[in-house]
Amino acid sequence: MAKQLSYAQMKEIFTRFHALEAEPKGELEHVNAFTLLVAVALSAQATDAGVNKATRKLFAVADTPDRMLALGEEGLIEHIKTIGL
Repeated sequence: MAKQLSYAQMKEIFTRFHALEAEPKGELEHVNAFTLLVAVALSAQATDAGVNKATRKLFAVADTPDRMLALGEEGLIEHIKTIGL
């Protein structure tokens, strides 16, 4: 079984991460927290590059839950079909 890190060890790890990259950025493109959540869910089934390609057009028309619901199932499928879903 793996040994659990102490608080001091964890803090040191994150201090080093912060020194290397104070504002880390993910690979998934998004415009708000909702679109990031959608992109993360889609990325479980496809590459980040494929998700970004599909979501650029999707997020241009549906960047909120209400707008995404308004697309309907068929409208949503039309936007994400390129990633095989």
